[in-house]
Amino acid sequence: MQSPPTVSVVIPVLDDAEQLAACLASLAAQTRQPDEVVVVDNGSSDGSVEVALAAGATVLHEPQRGIGAAAGHGYDAARGAVIARVDSDSELPPDWLARATRWFDDPLVTAVTGPGRFRGLGPIAGLFWDVAYMRAYFFLMTGALARPPLFGSNMLMRRSAWLAVRHRVHRDDAMVHDDVDLSIQFDPTWRTVLDTGLVASVSGAPVRDASGLVVRTEKALRTMWRSGMRAFSPARIMRRVLIGTRPVPVVRRVEHADRTDRADRTDRADRTDRADPTDRPAPAPVPQ
Repeated sequence: MQSPPTVSVVIPVLDDAEQLAACLASLAAQTRQPDEVVVVDNGSSDGSVEVALAAGATVLHEPQRGIGAAAGHGYDAARGAVIARVDSDSELPPDWLARATRWFDDPLVTAVTGPGRFRGLGPIAGLFWDVAYMRAYFFLMTGALARPPLFGSNMLMRRSAWLAVRHRVHRDDAMVHDDVDLSIQFDPTWRTVLDTGLVASVSGAPVRDASGLVVRTEKALRTMWRSGMRAFSPARIMRRVLIGTRPVPVVRRVEHADRTDRADRTDRADRTDRADPTDRPAPAPVPQ
């Protein structure tokens, strides 16, 4: 029987101390504890950093605004064989990590994701947005990608998958949906599992804000535009048919340019770590 993979949980945050505290408490209550929790502060002026440190999390600082930049910084630093990503407003049931990591017993599974359930909306509004937003997202994006998309508030992926695509994601663009962008950059032959029973509670505030919904739509269109032909499914379906499903290749080669990029990000990151400060992750490699 193979041992379970090590797991790093990455949480980007910006001025969300109260909800972050609840998120971290739900992680602390997991029946299968994560090996590492990495909170990436994106310039908070409230007590988010103090909340994270009090919970025993590793805190990184990402000066470039945007969820993609913050999440990418966390993925780069994560040490686990599996990287989980939740948002600061995510609240997770106690068996969330144990249930999710079981999927990785299958070497052909690259990533696992689940839906969110909006809280604070009331029964009718909650049901409406579950259908109009959450279910619509998975239905439409599965049609576009020929496989389920990742949902950033509730997802896990193999670290090898991130290393294979990190140079292709648009982390420098705050108007790109980072989870959709990552879904598009994944190779069509990699398997993403949508576990509908792997549910995270998420804040209903974003869907109550009409202007926020407009921005989210604009971000979705920009994400598809920036990803070019990777966002269209015919080539993906053909590749899936011709090749089938395959595991993520092991990345071995490290390019000089990637070393430079990693060194630059380390120089401008103020890292607070409970572990030995000399124990740093190796520079992230680029696929051959």
